[in-house]
Amino acid sequence: MGWSSSRAMLVARAVALAVVFLAAEAQLSPGYYNATCPGVVSIVRRGMAQAVQKESRMGASILRLFFHDCFVNGCDASILLDDTANFTGEKNAGPNANSVRGYEVIDAIKAQLEASCKATVSCADIITLAARDAVNLLGGPNWTVPLGRRDARTTSQSAANTNLPPPGASLASLLSMFSAKGLDARDLTALSGAHTVGWARCSTFRTHIYNDTGVNATFASQLRTKSCPTTGGDGNLAPLELQAPNTFDNAYFTDLLSRRVLLRSDQELFGSGAGNGTTDAFVRAYAANATTFAADFAAAMVRLGNLSPLTGKNGEIKHHRNEKESKYNTRFTRLNPDQKNAQLAGHTPLLRAAEMGAYYDG
Repeated sequence: MGWSSSRAMLVARAVALAVVFLAAEAQLSPGYYNATCPGVVSIVRRGMAQAVQKESRMGASILRLFFHDCFVNGCDASILLDDTANFTGEKNAGPNANSVRGYEVIDAIKAQLEASCKATVSCADIITLAARDAVNLLGGPNWTVPLGRRDARTTSQSAANTNLPPPGASLASLLSMFSAKGLDARDLTALSGAHTVGWARCSTFRTHIYNDTGVNATFASQLRTKSCPTTGGDGNLAPLELQAPNTFDNAYFTDLLSRRVLLRSDQELFGSGAGNGTTDAFVRAYAANATTFAADFAAAMVRLGNLSPLTGKNGEIKHHRNEKESKYNTRFTRLNPDQKNAQLAGHTPLLRAAEMGAYYDG
């Protein structure tokens, strides 16, 4: 269900301080484009509304694209860069190859913005706004997005492979990786709630449902029968959250309490015995109160969106992907035919939002 006006007010209050302090530190501002491209927010919103209406799963996919971009060297749109003779990019890193999707949605929004405000709005800001809109369009909270990011001129496949946690990551590993980004246990737990939407591929949860003891036996048995055999079927999809995989709510946390989640890294957040129960209290709080989850998720998204942005004279403003190359020999392209066919067949993996790296697909 959608968020009421009273809930929205609570979320806005919770996010306000994060926006003020983090944006100021990062030289970002919600009104950054007020004079140069006043329609940016509405254009991105319209593009996302069209994409989600066409395919509801795309909301989760754009949210994942945002996570995978920001968790590797900051929110700089480096995930959009193709490989060149000078560097190997993030697109083909293990957590991203034939997995991250939604590039064409960002392309379409970028084209609309170029028509209205040429060479003004960065792809990094488009991705950040689109992720916020994805959440809200699926029934989740809304929040103010600080703007003013610029786009990366280079990228690193090794950084993507190193920084994006796998679906089998332990709680200790997740806490360490998030801490390295300045994010704490509350952020980890709240951001993991993005797994209330989207789907996961059998290959990412097979070990969990066959080998782990901390999973509901009936749940695991059903998945083995319907979605994930011991061999084969690696691309078979199952919803990350059972009750309403296309609705952004707090049901993911009730699934955690009953040990009915697909990924080991998700279940690590509750009852794992690791980290002295660091995240258990947050899981219980979010399962009990959707508004608390919404407020913490929105604030964590602002913090995540402010990770090491390129501002001022750093980076550049990318043009539409049809521009063959920039002076720094980096370019954007649409998905190749194999990727598109895989998406149409529904065989794209869906790792996880808190894992930022091999988790959900949407």
